[in-house]
Amino acid sequence: MRPYKVVNVSVNPKGSLETLSQREVQQLSEAGSGDTYKLFRQCALAILNTGAQIDNAKTILEAYSDFEVRIHQQDRGVRLELINAPADAFVDGEMIASTREMLFSALRDIVYTESELGSPRIDLQTSAGITDYVFHLLRNARTLRPAVEPNMVVCWGGHSISTEEYKYSKRVGHELGLRNLNVCTGCGPGVMKGPMKGATIAHAKQRINGGRYLGLTEPGIIAAEAPNPIVNELVILPDIEKRLEAFVRVGHGIIVFPGGVGTAEEFLYLLGILLHPDNRDVPFPLILTGPRSAAPYLEQLHAFVAATLGEAAQGLYQLIIDDPAEVARQMTDGLRSVCQFRRERNDAFHFNWLLKIEETFQHPFDPTHENMAGLELNRQMPKHELAANLRRAFSGIVAGNVKNHGIRRIEQYGPYEIRGESAIMRPLDALLRAFVEQHRMKLPGGAPYEPCYRVVD
Repeated sequence: MRPYKVVNVSVNPKGSLETLSQREVQQLSEAGSGDTYKLFRQCALAILNTGAQIDNAKTILEAYSDFEVRIHQQDRGVRLELINAPADAFVDGEMIASTREMLFSALRDIVYTESELGSPRIDLQTSAGITDYVFHLLRNARTLRPAVEPNMVVCWGGHSISTEEYKYSKRVGHELGLRNLNVCTGCGPGVMKGPMKGATIAHAKQRINGGRYLGLTEPGIIAAEAPNPIVNELVILPDIEKRLEAFVRVGHGIIVFPGGVGTAEEFLYLLGILLHPDNRDVPFPLILTGPRSAAPYLEQLHAFVAATLGEAAQGLYQLIIDDPAEVARQMTDGLRSVCQFRRERNDAFHFNWLLKIEETFQHPFDPTHENMAGLELNRQMPKHELAANLRRAFSGIVAGNVKNHGIRRIEQYGPYEIRGESAIMRPLDALLRAFVEQHRMKLPGGAPYEPCYRVVD
């Protein structure tokens, strides 16, 4: 007996979507580019599972193994035929509006990404070329809003958090919304939903129409963490590195809430960029915060930064515990500095062109067992390069925890080995053990966590 209800339905885009060429439809069909079809099918299935309490890509794909999506080009545009689709995405036979919008956003981004990769103007071999590519992906998604003063606050944090941590993130989002600020997250549950929910209420109180709740994701993550329904702008970037760069290019400031390895990965990515000598004078407000109950986690992450990257890295952010209004006030002050800096240098408000991002932060990291074991982790490295490799280590753990390809590699070859200098490995091991003990690796109520890694001193 099938454990989940399914439906068969045809769906047209709500609003507008550029029609697809015959070649693009062929790319997305099973008879055309198999990889492109599988990618869209995976993203579509995740979007249709919005609200489901499943954060394992392999589980979702197996539960709906007979799900199919067929793309039909018509004179009036595109029509999607969904076969054995999750029934929870529909109400009385009609697809929920937010789900339909996100479904066609996925189609837009995947088609554009595949088409652009064949363009002679795309240069993925240089740092400037990769940044230009991220810009075009965001512009195609109509994410960039010229001439609007800095007001986009990125919120990072865990999808698997306590009720108190979730409520705290919602309170911070409410304070941001009261100050006319918009919210960008990774678009999933937990901290990716809380600030958006708080901001929607605050925007309503302030009679703000057109509040933005921007969700940035990538195929491997969206398969494990379906978008939350508050997201009203969804962008699917090609890989984790393009997604991370998009966060710091469109975001004007970042708030980091409690989370697990994925949050630590994002935090280290940004610290590595801000530690680069060329970015010394670029204002970028960064706040690490959480409720009083999360103080041990926040302080341990703060201490980990000191032990591995030094006090200079600690000076790049503020640590604020249990004070949502102060978080919003400090962020608002920081955004004023960002606005003044960009005015003085004629930099765009909508895209952070002046921030230096080296290629080590831009090229995708493939977390094979060999690559994970080969990461260089020692104190003799430049701090921004050490941060980049620590970020890669956490990226591999995320893949081993929730991404389909990572899970299968762990099943086949066993845990990853992470090797490095003792002064780096000891605090890393302590931090990861704390994540496990605090149940920050998996959703609460799931099976006991089995580490997908082994720290080798």
